[in-house]
Amino acid sequence: MDEPGFHARRRAAKERDGRYYDHLQKGPDGRYLGYEEAPEPMNGPWVPPIPPRPSPGPSSPERYGSTSHSLLPPPLPPRMPVPVHHQRHDSASSSHSSFQYPPSPSSYYPPSPHYAPSSASQASFAPSSSTVTLSAAQRAQSLPRTAQMSPHLQLMCGPLLRYDTVENGIWYGAVMVVSVDAGSQYEPHPMLDIEWDPERPVHHNPKRPGGARNPTVMMQLSAQQPEFNPGALPSAPTLQPGTYLPSASFRSQIAPGHEIWVYNGVGGPCTFWRFMIEVPLGPREMGVRYRVNGGQQIEFFVPAVDQDMRWAAHSCNGFSAGINQDDFRGPGFASGYDPVWSDLLEHHAAMPYHVLVGGGDQLYCDALTREPEMQGWINAKTEREKIAYPLTEDMRLAIDRFYFRHYCTSFRRGAFAQANSSIPMMNMLDDHDLIDGFGSYPDNLQSSDVFRTIGSRGYFFYLLFQCFTVDEVDGTNHHRGAHTFKSMLIGGDGPWIPQPTHSVLTYLGPHVYMLLLDCRGERRKTQVCSETTYGRAFERIYQLPPQVEHLVIQLGIPIAYPRMNFLETALESKFNPIIALGRNGSLGLGSMVNKFNTDAELLDDLNDHWTAKCHKRERNWFVVECQKIALNKRMRVSYLTGDVHCAAVGVFKSLAKGWGRGIDPAKDHRYMIDVTSSAIVNTPPPVGVLTMVSMLADKQHKTMHDVQTDECMLPIFQRDTNGTPLKSKMIMGRRNWCSVMRDNSTGELEFDIRVEKVKGRGETVGYAVRTPPPQW
Repeated sequence: MDEPGFHARRRAAKERDGRYYDHLQKGPDGRYLGYEEAPEPMNGPWVPPIPPRPSPGPSSPERYGSTSHSLLPPPLPPRMPVPVHHQRHDSASSSHSSFQYPPSPSSYYPPSPHYAPSSASQASFAPSSSTVTLSAAQRAQSLPRTAQMSPHLQLMCGPLLRYDTVENGIWYGAVMVVSVDAGSQYEPHPMLDIEWDPERPVHHNPKRPGGARNPTVMMQLSAQQPEFNPGALPSAPTLQPGTYLPSASFRSQIAPGHEIWVYNGVGGPCTFWRFMIEVPLGPREMGVRYRVNGGQQIEFFVPAVDQDMRWAAHSCNGFSAGINQDDFRGPGFASGYDPVWSDLLEHHAAMPYHVLVGGGDQLYCDALTREPEMQGWINAKTEREKIAYPLTEDMRLAIDRFYFRHYCTSFRRGAFAQANSSIPMMNMLDDHDLIDGFGSYPDNLQSSDVFRTIGSRGYFFYLLFQCFTVDEVDGTNHHRGAHTFKSMLIGGDGPWIPQPTHSVLTYLGPHVYMLLLDCRGERRKTQVCSETTYGRAFERIYQLPPQVEHLVIQLGIPIAYPRMNFLETALESKFNPIIALGRNGSLGLGSMVNKFNTDAELLDDLNDHWTAKCHKRERNWFVVECQKIALNKRMRVSYLTGDVHCAAVGVFKSLAKGWGRGIDPAKDHRYMIDVTSSAIVNTPPPVGVLTMVSMLADKQHKTMHDVQTDECMLPIFQRDTNGTPLKSKMIMGRRNWCSVMRDNSTGELEFDIRVEKVKGRGETVGYAVRTPPPQW
């Protein structure tokens, strides 16, 4: 914010906005074109490459697959028609034979960072002096060909890859693409080719480029903190490169595309195609490759049938308004969005993740208020005028236009596009996926026509782009197995959003399950979730298999975190002079109040917290219910949260009596850690806020002593990313993400918070904390 020239650029942006709103442009249909530029249909490769990081030279054997830009395999040459021997679904086998072209054995597996390369797949084009004597047609014919879709689809977004669950040894998931009707051929129907070989070994290489391991700071036990028991990291197998041809176990299938929705905007209709995938798990981890209509092939990984998954978690994948994202762009990166995502992809290239968990704010939709049709509402002078503002048809169209364009732009951007197409994702929303603070404003604002429409359409597009779900297609039956996606858990109806909540309870291995609880669809100032949603979630949890040892609950907002009740009281007070001046626009303090109802700007963020006064009773009840689950199911419960743009770990545990050290965490059913990992893109809080939160982190909380539960923050940040000692050991204000895996030797679940080492450079240092399996 203090970088020279930033304020000048910000003033220039405001002037540009002023000129834009003075000369609003309309399209041929007479409607506004919109503030956000319309994304162009994609040409060439679906997944854009990201700039290379510094790495060893071309001769280094570790170069391929170790850098983030080489995660995906190179394009294959076009496939020639041969007699069909694919295994296919009966529904697809009769009417789509015109493009069922299986690849030759030598092209089943092109070079991959996770596969030992075969001699048949190492050929590449090497320029020679003889090529200059060829004609243009001969040169073009001699070069390797980029795989082209046939029939052609003009893509607007995708492919996106979603993980559902595993049941009875079958991996379930889906792929989705968005295509522009005007530039696409839908005869024959879009199809997805999938192939895998259970005998193909997966190559693990837990080394960074240059051979130095990306370090992780492991916390040690101490008399004051008996919670830490890091143990030893599980060893990773390393396979030597060798020759491998497809085995007799090679399998493939073709999944038909299902049209689930059509967006009819200014540029013409765009169709959402969903392809459902089922992969039988085998005795070992394996790679699965997919391509749409014979186009670019992309690989993801599934675990062995008895293997617990490795997964990566992130939140806050965007910049707040007023942030200069170029401050977070290091050398070699196209934008400030890419550096930390590139680090995640580098870890994925070394040891592939099976799931990518989005913990909320996968994109920031606050810029909706800049659309031209929304200016009359946003600039209404009083709160009463804003609440009573009529919702016009132009505003409805503008809201849909914004969400569609913003999702297409955000989900095909740089390193994030590589991740969401090659690591099966499962997501839960938070407020910015709709609009800043949605659900935490007063009821009169939330129930207004404009605000309800923003929430309902934002929720619709969240389900569409992030969950591949449309209620009109998939239904909202809450009974187990009734939904298209087996992991979907339908909850109660929201007060502002006219549809039920959509939580997820899914398999992450024989010993680990995860609940992504929808804490936004029913949220109001006095409620996080309804009794209906809690009841259905708990009922499903009590049906989990007895061998499950860990249940991770993803909540979005931290549940064990420093309190800021005094700040809530100050901001809510009508006698606060700063807020009063902000409402009047005096002394340049207008930014101190929000643009929706002139409450204090930070108040909605504070009201969002589980530890806020308005949610404390519900929070304490929820924690006790989780303790009951842990005790009755003999299952360790942990929380994963985000939102606050910093990293921290809180813990609930049994209250120690007298001067005793308390119960051994492994034998304490109340022992539950809350791992907060945020943000992978957004800026950390200002230094003053971090200092205040760090001071509050030392405070002892007695709010749950009546139920024999203590609560504190864990000092896991003993040293900074450069190795120097830290004064504040409980809060880390740097961009970060989290790598999670189960240690098979101890049964512990390890959360390794990967913290950005130097801003914008795309390298992280890990701070790991482990939670033990149940031993009560």
